[in-house]
Amino acid sequence: MLERSKKFKDAADFHFSREDFDLAVFNLEQSLQLFLKGKLLEKGMEFPKAHTLRKLFSLLGECLESSEEFKEFISKNSLEFASLEDAYITARYFLRDFEKAESERLRAFVEEVETFVRKYSN
Repeated sequence: MLERSKKFKDAADFHFSREDFDLAVFNLEQSLQLFLKGKLLEKGMEFPKAHTLRKLFSLLGECLESSEEFKEFISKNSLEFASLEDAYITARYFLRDFEKAESERLRAFVEEVETFVRKYSN
């Protein structure tokens, strides 16, 4: 899962280079979703069929015995999580444009989430 996560992140970079920001953000969401699932699997926990990033992130916090820190992170970054979750839904069912600045913020946010998770999972 972690290797596949990296491939989605590479696909996001490709779409950024073409200024296809809706596809870039969709790939960022997929990358983060697989990253979180991969980390859950590393800790021996099965993940639910649910795809929401907040749910996966929260489960990982429980698994790492850091629920409060993870809940605080979710609360602080609820708009970013929601934007990425919207990207998953809208890319599949609706048309939604993402602006360059918004897409870049979400790219930085994905990096921030990964760094946060690694801090607690290593």
